[in-house]
Amino acid sequence: MGPMAPIRLGTRGSTLALAQARLIADSLDDAEIVPIETAKDGGEPGGDKARFVRGIEEALLAGEVDLGVHSAKDLPSELPDGLELVGVSAREDAADAYVGPAASLADMPDDARIGTSSLRRRAQLLALRSDLEIVDLRGNVDTRLGRLADGDFDGIVLAAAGLHRLGREGEIAFHFSVKEMTPSAGQGALALEARSGDSDAAAAAASLTNRGALIELTAERGAIAELDASCNTPVGIRARLDGDDLQVDGFAGLPDGSEWVRDLVSGDAAQPGALGQVLAERMLAAGARDILEQAESLT
Repeated sequence: MGPMAPIRLGTRGSTLALAQARLIADSLDDAEIVPIETAKDGGEPGGDKARFVRGIEEALLAGEVDLGVHSAKDLPSELPDGLELVGVSAREDAADAYVGPAASLADMPDDARIGTSSLRRRAQLLALRSDLEIVDLRGNVDTRLGRLADGDFDGIVLAAAGLHRLGREGEIAFHFSVKEMTPSAGQGALALEARSGDSDAAAAAASLTNRGALIELTAERGAIAELDASCNTPVGIRARLDGDDLQVDGFAGLPDGSEWVRDLVSGDAAQPGALGQVLAERMLAAGARDILEQAESLT
């Protein structure tokens, strides 16, 4: 038999996506990065995330790549037939970060103009500070930082993980606590997707899978599936593993911050998906279903 062909990693073509794929490639002995072209691979509105994921999944199903590398927060809870989640690498900082002249949430100026394209961030910012003016901000990380530098905003909110992976963590003014802003499920984690039955790809993914990140992501995806939430819904879920104990925080709210539900559960890390479901059931019982239906009708 000849040498094994290199594992082909399918990724979006953006600067951040390529940086993430390089992290995975560096952890594998032999891997080739294959950028998947999608139309307008620059902005990150909710609908586009689904298209970016779909482009990689189509390449997987067509046999053009062996592993899809995704920001785990973009990956829907239901995967297409013939594909499965086969690994998750060590997790980067999962928090949301503020970029701008302020040292804390309270230190942000009155009536500050804050840029974000995320309904989840909008809902939580307005739940905490109803005076803020939240303005839609799309584009890649460099574009967003550029618009802040141009004076279009007083501050912007980004995933800390993306700033770290691009070497821009020095821009972070402060991190939001999980109680102030519960991150998106999967934020900071890289999910690896493969064709069902592709044992070579699964083995490659397993070789770099981080147990803690996998447990946390399983709990978060369990909650999202139970809530029936999409990447466009104002929902935050964050699981944190501490030894054998797993704590899962959840948030669901209206985009204008007028109504929200927060809850947390903790339990045995041996059943992460079930623990995520328990959190979601508690949130639904506390009114999250009505809030999410209202939020969906507004988008």
